Amino acid sequence: MHSPQSHTTPVDILINTLDNALRTLFAAPHASSACATLPEAPTQLAEAERAQAAGLMRVNHVGEICAQALYTAQAVATRNPGLRAQYEAACAEEVDHLAWTAQRLDELGAGPSLLNPLWYAGAFGLGLLAGRLGDAVSLGFVVETERQVGAHLESHLGSGPDALPPADHASRAIVAHMHRDELAHARAAEDAGAAQLPPAVQELMRSAAKVMTTVARRV
Repeated sequence: MHSPQSHTTPVDILINTLDNALRTLFAAPHASSACATLPEAPTQLAEAERAQAAGLMRVNHVGEICAQALYTAQAVATRNPGLRAQYEAACAEEVDHLAWTAQRLDELGAGPSLLNPLWYAGAFGLGLLAGRLGDAVSLGFVVETERQVGAHLESHLGSGPDALPPADHASRAIVAHMHRDELAHARAAEDAGAAQLPPAVQELMRSAAKVMTTVARRV
């Protein structure tokens, strides 16, 4: 995502926004740092384990598609140059996650969600709405989103039904790195003055995320 200059016009913003959407949805993402894998612990998976890992990593890839949309929309909505820069920096960091999850899906012989354009459009709309409600609310939305994402990723690192196969060291390493980054983004938003979202809004966000993760795991 390109950083707007002081002379940025609405047309510039529109072009940058469309460029981000097209690159996120249709171009191969390029990470700025090496993929967080464990080369000393090679992954050897049975077919059922591979299918389990592919479904979960597809969900995580969708989460990164949504992160690009959310941060892009919130950067567009804010009038605070410092906060815009913070959103853009977080968006750039999330590109690494997008690239890593895309690479891992390819390694698992699986493809991304067919509904990625829909997920992107929905997340962009939510980010724009949150931004229009004010910076404090927008930051509060970041905090709650990242906390929920963090809890979701943590479940993949455990041993329950939503966990990655224990032998899938590569996927687990990627998810562990993502987990640390997402919680760091939440803390940064808190430090920037995030408002506490009402419990009803938090629950609505959890419900929407549940629908997304359930569908994306299969489609």
